[in-house]
Amino acid sequence: MFRKYDVPRQMSLIDSYAWMDKRTKKKLDESWAPVFYEHVFCKIDEEPFAALYDAELGAPNFPVRILLSLELIKHMQDISDEALLEKYDFDYLVNYAVGNKALGAMPLAERTLYNFRERLYLHTMERDGNESLVFGQFKGITKGFAEAMGLAMEEQRIDTTLFMSNIKKAGRISLAYDVLVRAAREIPEEMMTEDTRLILSPAFKNEIMYKARSSETGSKLTILLRMCRDMYEILARLGPGKADDEKRIIGRLLDEHAAVGENGELEAIDGKNVSPKSMQSAYDEDATYRKKGNTGYKGYLASVTETCSEENPCQLITDYSVEPNVASDVEILGERLENIAATGCVTLTGDGGFCSAETIHEAQDHGIKMQYTNMTGKTDEAGGFTIDDFDTGEAETWVCPTGQRSLEVRHGKSFASAKFDGDACRACPHLGNCPSRPQKTDAVLRVGQNQLTMSHARKEFRDNFKKNISKRAAIEGTNSALKRKGMGKLRVRGKIKCRLVCGLKILAQNTNRFIRYIQGYYTPKPLASLS
Repeated sequence: MFRKYDVPRQMSLIDSYAWMDKRTKKKLDESWAPVFYEHVFCKIDEEPFAALYDAELGAPNFPVRILLSLELIKHMQDISDEALLEKYDFDYLVNYAVGNKALGAMPLAERTLYNFRERLYLHTMERDGNESLVFGQFKGITKGFAEAMGLAMEEQRIDTTLFMSNIKKAGRISLAYDVLVRAAREIPEEMMTEDTRLILSPAFKNEIMYKARSSETGSKLTILLRMCRDMYEILARLGPGKADDEKRIIGRLLDEHAAVGENGELEAIDGKNVSPKSMQSAYDEDATYRKKGNTGYKGYLASVTETCSEENPCQLITDYSVEPNVASDVEILGERLENIAATGCVTLTGDGGFCSAETIHEAQDHGIKMQYTNMTGKTDEAGGFTIDDFDTGEAETWVCPTGQRSLEVRHGKSFASAKFDGDACRACPHLGNCPSRPQKTDAVLRVGQNQLTMSHARKEFRDNFKKNISKRAAIEGTNSALKRKGMGKLRVRGKIKCRLVCGLKILAQNTNRFIRYIQGYYTPKPLASLS
């Protein structure tokens, strides 16, 4: 049963703070705990979490404020659950931060913490991964931080970073072996065959995993896939409702990694033909594969948006999302623009991965101007003029590279065109290298609206290159800081759990920055403007 926890306002008779020496009180008042208590613990909105509990039945829940605060402290300090619970029992700073002014006044069982996480996960899963509870607290608490600091929110930057869930880096043989063993464990004793018992023996693992030569890996994989097919047939006899997860995983493995060969036998397909969206782990079906440079990554991608105004003493993360790492930056930004705009963003700086005409238009619809630190696509044609060489900044008049002004400009839904004086164009020495086309009485330059948008973006990129680079550079430090706090490889699996944990880690990062600001570690640093 859900019960809202009212923050105690009256001092208790057993309040340890009341009995402290004044020097100890001073140290406590200058620590992180009072800042956390006032700006995080007291600002947590418990009402949305009522959905995790029955409205009437059961014992009252342990306070959500304390549970969520402890989760944040865990990620702020990057400690284990065991260390967290020990701190809750014996560390007065942690207790003060979560509203307990006397040690041991409100005992917490380990199972209570795990039950809260389970409820949060199941609630999110029931809503098809739409994670709103942690993200809602992130928005509310971060907004409070920004207001207390007086942050300028108009200028922001965005970047993405790759990370792993709690899976191992392994090849296709290891994947097929894990899927096979997971399925074999679901076979009832009475249906066990010699092959099934062999699969579960340590000797089988040693033979397949550790004694396979590089020349044998293809045949070893084919053997495992054929055994998976046989295992699937055994599992199918169990009927619906039994080993459904294992049947689904084996079926997916066979669909993605096997095909019937010319001889009619099941064969492993060439690794080059395996989709990056294919399953990467028998225990994390959402993880995907992405190659960046010469390195392959398995897992997920987090997008992070933060403020970047030079006026701010420090910056705060304003938005985040977590997706499989095959998602493109353009796709992710398209889904996040509404949330980013709601934070007060007016200009958003990103790298070339976020660059597309559609993104620029969609951002404009949300009142956001995109700025880039590099651009994708071709910008020049060898030995000739391009649309980039024309001055198309004014809607009514375009100017060619030789200085000739257009007679008229028309803008359609998909294309724009400009007419130039035909005699002047025919007399121009650059006629053969110009994208305009001579007509009977004039010359016409016709370009797509998306092409025109990208031309404007490239010109602005060249004009503001140094400024944009300086705006975006520091977000790499934010990604690094998050990974140093455990986001490089999480201790959970699956997109939903990764999204929940990343949300807590990002809010913890904001909390650490805010505490340092209150404690005076950040001071405004006037920077010379770059042009």
